[in-house]
Amino acid sequence: MVVEFLFGFGMTKHFEVDGILFDLDGTMLDTIPDLLEAANRMLRELGQPERSLAEITAFVGHGIRNLVHMLVSGGRQVEPALEEAALPVFKRHYSDTNGQRTQPYGGVLPTLEALRAAGYRLGCVTNKSQAFTGPLLEQMGLAPLMEAVVCGDTLPTRKPSPEPLLHACALLGLEPARTLMVGDSANDAISARLAGIPVVLVTYGYSDGTSLESLGADGSISVFREILPLLSVPE
Repeated sequence: MVVEFLFGFGMTKHFEVDGILFDLDGTMLDTIPDLLEAANRMLRELGQPERSLAEITAFVGHGIRNLVHMLVSGGRQVEPALEEAALPVFKRHYSDTNGQRTQPYGGVLPTLEALRAAGYRLGCVTNKSQAFTGPLLEQMGLAPLMEAVVCGDTLPTRKPSPEPLLHACALLGLEPARTLMVGDSANDAISARLAGIPVVLVTYGYSDGTSLESLGADGSISVFREILPLLSVPE
């Protein structure tokens, strides 16, 4: 399918796209409320100061181990034993909170349904662990729409490595150059660039304050359903 992109950064791009890969947290789902609750339950249990919504948002996107490291250290040096003790505590609490307050961003479900109906192959590539990704996709009604799911622990490497995106393309039978990545962060942009996949970033996600223009994306969208006109799919 030949697609003309007229969107963010004042750019016009043309692609041949047969499938689309989506990031999860900050792109399709607002998961911060559940992560915040689990994080502060963990910190209280360990006798550590709680973190704010802004801090949690800035820490998300690099996998659970990195999230726990940032939660207990704030980027400062801490005892390795504290981090190792914190990880299972966080996982226990997040198992309880996962999906309780998470919500799909506006238009996500009907947009994905429209894309599937138009014949696009869809996949999810996330740095979230499989133990939390699978139940969340099921609970939010996204699982039937995703033909491939690659999680942070599916492969030895995760985004910003290109391997998760290339693995998803292989699972879907797609050529990378004929696949679009939709994400919200530097991890998504870098992994897509390294994989030879065009990338669009949402402006509402968890970009830790990084300027989207600086990430070398092909463009941006401010509302999820804006994907449809970019692919000539009727809303």
